[in-house]
Amino acid sequence: MAFPRDFVWGAATAAFQIEGATHADGRGESIWDRFCDTPGKVANGDTGEEACDHYHRWREDLELMSGLGLDGYRFSIAWPRVQPEGRGPANRQGLDFYRRLVEGLLEREITPLATLYHWDLPQRLQDDGGWASREVVDRFAEYAQLVFDGLGDLVESWVTHNEPWVTSFLGYGTGVKAPGVTDWHAALAAAHHVLLSHGRAARAFRDGGQDGRIGITLDLTHVSGDPQAARRLDGHRNRWFLDAVLRGSYPADMVELYEERVGPLDFVQGGDLAEIAAPIDFLGVNFYQPAVARPGDGPLAVEELRADGPRTAMGWTVEPTSLTTLLLRLRRDYGDVPLVITENGASFEDPPVDGQVVIEDPERVAYLRDHIAAVELAVGQGVDVRGYYVWSLLDNFEWEHGYDSRFGIVAVDFENQRRVPKRSALWYRDLIARHANGG
Repeated sequence: MAFPRDFVWGAATAAFQIEGATHADGRGESIWDRFCDTPGKVANGDTGEEACDHYHRWREDLELMSGLGLDGYRFSIAWPRVQPEGRGPANRQGLDFYRRLVEGLLEREITPLATLYHWDLPQRLQDDGGWASREVVDRFAEYAQLVFDGLGDLVESWVTHNEPWVTSFLGYGTGVKAPGVTDWHAALAAAHHVLLSHGRAARAFRDGGQDGRIGITLDLTHVSGDPQAARRLDGHRNRWFLDAVLRGSYPADMVELYEERVGPLDFVQGGDLAEIAAPIDFLGVNFYQPAVARPGDGPLAVEELRADGPRTAMGWTVEPTSLTTLLLRLRRDYGDVPLVITENGASFEDPPVDGQVVIEDPERVAYLRDHIAAVELAVGQGVDVRGYYVWSLLDNFEWEHGYDSRFGIVAVDFENQRRVPKRSALWYRDLIARHANGG
């Protein structure tokens, strides 16, 4: 393999998608709890109240990880468990859960990668404006410091935010994700405040003398199609976030477009962009599918299409070569920043668990094989990729899709919480073992 010997092979999850126990041990309400309780927002009226019950079954899940030979596990910390109202002192029971989890990982020689924010904003903060309000930046910085203080002696690798584009534009622009707001000016403000809170947390991490590494995870894509439309969609999906984090500026063409079609970016204050561009140790890359752009309506005057090719159960295009293209583009345009593939995976129609010992999922095996090969090709051309985290360890609550979409390499029977490995899990286990043996 072209991967370096210290390459990290991992799996990823998110708190709201797997933990359940939404009322346990002082946890507060999140925007996703409220969103799930709003009729028509989530498929089948599904909620995260039980999910995979990981909050109670975490030891079993650690044994699963150990059996697969994982080097690393990326998980997220639920802000409402640590600060039920989004402000004030830490909820000790919440932090203790994550300490037990991390200690269990370390005992099994699995390196934790902790994400501070994976979309579960305390509802109380949303009542005050959420990410569209500048006040939440200070609240996030306080929350981050509580977590650094509570877990920093155990966790060395941190992600501040998962997918700011989703948080802002899908949560506050189109409203398909929590909190369900449909206001593009609010979405742009939310994107800015998420990035600003990232920079502030990264600076606090440095100023506090924390050992370890800190970065941010962006959901990035390769865009093709009509040149002008593709440039706009790339600016919206990729450059708006990459330029801010890695260059300390927003792309001029997108500033002009947004101010013309949405309104003044009056939420950007002096010094903000310098703060957003706080040094990071790595950039997390989430990749699922490419995009095709053509002229259209809306704030971008762009219509986003699915690229041709085979599809996942969610209709997402399977095109691994786009991942190689994206990784090479990142090095070309932004320099040799260390990269980590923090999410990559696919939902397919898996057979029912029933009494199965192994669930056959050949399409997922092929998806992972080909995308890992795409990463390997980029590494072979000099791109500095440090790790790969498959999405997801477990079938889980897939946001507005509820439990209909299955991304896990381990199946979950949500009737009885039985975990059953899929063929993809065993394939991944064998890949990790070959790498460890130098083959």
